[in-house]
Amino acid sequence: MPHAPALNLRPARLPWPFLIAVSLALGLVGARAAAQGCAQLIASGNPEYPPYLWRDPDNEGRLIGANAELMQWLSKEIGVPIDVQYSGPWGRVQEETRLGHLDLIAGAFFTLPRTEYMDYFHPAFHETRSVIWTRGNNNALKFRRWSDLVGLQGVTVINNSFGEEFDRYAKDKLHINQVASLEQAIQIVQNSRADYLVYEDSPGQAYLARRNIADVKMLGDPVARENLYLTISHRSACNTPEMRGRIARALYKLSRDKAVMSGFVERALQLWRKQTAKS
Repeated sequence: MPHAPALNLRPARLPWPFLIAVSLALGLVGARAAAQGCAQLIASGNPEYPPYLWRDPDNEGRLIGANAELMQWLSKEIGVPIDVQYSGPWGRVQEETRLGHLDLIAGAFFTLPRTEYMDYFHPAFHETRSVIWTRGNNNALKFRRWSDLVGLQGVTVINNSFGEEFDRYAKDKLHINQVASLEQAIQIVQNSRADYLVYEDSPGQAYLARRNIADVKMLGDPVARENLYLTISHRSACNTPEMRGRIARALYKLSRDKAVMSGFVERALQLWRKQTAKS
């Protein structure tokens, strides 16, 4: 009995031009879907942080400064509008990010607990110095190393971090109270209810200049040098692989030209001084 002819069950090979066209079409559909799911990003940050961020005196629901200008630059790079809003004091900003009410924090130090509710973008976009502030007539405090603060009463702003290493040392060895605002912390130092304040140099200097405060001084040696990062909430609808890739590529581009961020900081300092002169 003759055998039936064998069937060729191998799948038909599709031409490469057809496959490329399909891939491009799917990619465009995916990009459109991602863009539709993320029509806008809402950013915020520490509102007492000049020259990086502070409330716009002409619109107090808005933050301005170097980091706000960075967000506008980033918006153009990724093709998505970014609205930099005032969302309350620094502690509230972090809680709003945890809840997913904010997409981005425009400037945060790295700590492990914060990674539980937001992702950090690398590389960092700026480096800062945190220092010790004390009363102008306090000549007894000579700060050179962390151990010089042992036995003294300190203060800082709630939910502030000064790097993992110093945060651990402070928790184990130092007495540092946390308060809601920089204004309150400075008043506590002025009234001798704390020996020192831990805060960053440029924001501290800018704040004292605005308030014409002359009886608080900065000690020269830094407590820590820390990087400022852009972060995105785990609960943000815009936290997708595609969007994270866009932002990461933009920040890498920024890191290749340090003059860009330096320009943002310089313009913010000029604006802060101009506003201070008017007030």
